[in-house]
Amino acid sequence: MTRRGLLALLTAPAAGLRAQRGGMASRGVKPTPRGKPSGLPFHARLTDVGASAGLREPVIYGVADRVDYIIETMGAGIAFLDYDNDGWLDILVLSGRRLDGIPEGATNRLYRNNRDGTFTDVTKQAGLARSGWAYGVTVGDYNNDGFEDLFITYWGQNVLYRNNGDGTFTDVTKEAGLLAPGPRWGAGCTWVDYDRNGRLDLFVANYLKFDFKTIPRAGQDVNCNWKGIPINCGPRGLPPETHCLYRNNGDGTFTDVTAPSGIGKGTGSYGLTAVAADFDDDGWPDIYVACDSTPSLLFRNNHDGTFSEEGLERGLGLNEDGQEQAGMGVAVGDYNLDGRLDIFKTHFTEDTPALYANRGKGVFEDVTIRAGLGVETRFICWGAGMADLDNNGLPDIFVVSGSVYPEVEKQYPEYPHRMPRFIFRNLGGGRFEQLIEEAGPGVGALHASRGCAFGDFDNDGDLDVLIMNINEPPSLLRNDVTGDNHWLKVKLTGTRSNRSAIGARVTARYGERRQVQEVLAQCSYLSVSDRRLHFGLGAAASADLTVRWPNGSVESFPNVTCDQLVVIREGEGIVKRDKLRP
Repeated sequence: MTRRGLLALLTAPAAGLRAQRGGMASRGVKPTPRGKPSGLPFHARLTDVGASAGLREPVIYGVADRVDYIIETMGAGIAFLDYDNDGWLDILVLSGRRLDGIPEGATNRLYRNNRDGTFTDVTKQAGLARSGWAYGVTVGDYNNDGFEDLFITYWGQNVLYRNNGDGTFTDVTKEAGLLAPGPRWGAGCTWVDYDRNGRLDLFVANYLKFDFKTIPRAGQDVNCNWKGIPINCGPRGLPPETHCLYRNNGDGTFTDVTAPSGIGKGTGSYGLTAVAADFDDDGWPDIYVACDSTPSLLFRNNHDGTFSEEGLERGLGLNEDGQEQAGMGVAVGDYNLDGRLDIFKTHFTEDTPALYANRGKGVFEDVTIRAGLGVETRFICWGAGMADLDNNGLPDIFVVSGSVYPEVEKQYPEYPHRMPRFIFRNLGGGRFEQLIEEAGPGVGALHASRGCAFGDFDNDGDLDVLIMNINEPPSLLRNDVTGDNHWLKVKLTGTRSNRSAIGARVTARYGERRQVQEVLAQCSYLSVSDRRLHFGLGAAASADLTVRWPNGSVESFPNVTCDQLVVIREGEGIVKRDKLRP
């Protein structure tokens, strides 16, 4: 079957099907009518070069044709990072296992960028070989030594890896005080300097309480079914977990401040992707957690070491109908160029994604339908990003998808296990149109995907996409942009603020436009993107930059020339300019 044929099949209604109680929230809504295509050319083309780049090992997560427990189906994040500080993005791929054992090669993998479009697997040399049920990752320099460290969540025990600065990592979880007293299901995680003291603290979103002894296998509970087919149980009906906050003590150790910080009060939701950013523009980082089939959470920073959970009050907990959605992935960016951070959240099939426009002071409005995003309800969507893929100055939205119920496809092929990726192309004026095959073969390709990350792995001035695929090798979508649009990359290094500059905000003014971005430590679905902020500039040959550092200080850099990377060190200005590759 062709991709176009599959898409036509997906669009057709499932005659005679009656939605029954399943494990994830869905409204059962039909897509809104599609408008007339704009006819505008899309100057980005995405091609999967993963195999030729050396990313050939499959990511093991359960078996291919059935899922007995929810722990097998949630998949994992993926990361772009520069672990060796050579200016080229390396790749971290997380892995799961199978219920009956650990297949040979089922391990997290670190791939070093060879600077020629290929990568070398350096997992063993780096000390990162590890098997288990890995889920999320966050990247940041928690000890301010100039090298990016890793924190990875698991079902079982989370792991903190200290970067030794020589190409190797050391597991310091125990000595850092981050060992849990028993197995937990860590999911979303993010570094965040919540008290603005220059040291990265750690937030962990826990998904649910999972125990093989108490949770029935698929088919053993009549309530665990979807469209009449027995499926794995959860998350609804299973006990949720409490989320955690750990304060950095500055000596390599952390203190659990979940209770005194107020984070422990945010209970009752199944937490997945966690994003730390200043959503109310008061200079202090907040924490947003996409939650599965329960209200999503916004922990608003009170500036005194505590947080207040205000997701419902701020318009981010539910959709515009006041209903829960199966929140999985989160994209953050300034889609309408008003200088505020907006939020896009992905959901289950037969439901729309959600686009929340920031109306100022941390108050959000669900604008999904009026933005043109209600046209897509076919796919189970996961990782996503607001990324200017064609460098025209308007951030687009890229989404990956894949089923959680491989058994369903056998009886109802209109609900396939492997699904395409897609792009909501930004038309300006707050409107989008959907592109799939028009954006290149890497977009229309069918996979069961989960996490995705965005970054310029070949340093050619555009954003590429890295994608985790269940029981397949990862995809690396090389972006080839044509036309005359310009771009600008900004890498920030903190001195008084945390070294990774996580939480720093850059405002770029180019032509008549203004766009804001922040340095994030997790986004998409449990994933990490390039820490270098990328601005498409369209026809503009320069941009005026304003940097607000995590500690609140502000610096301005007028008339920065396009088509280069600028490295800005806090208090010292632009310390490096790099044209990258021609």
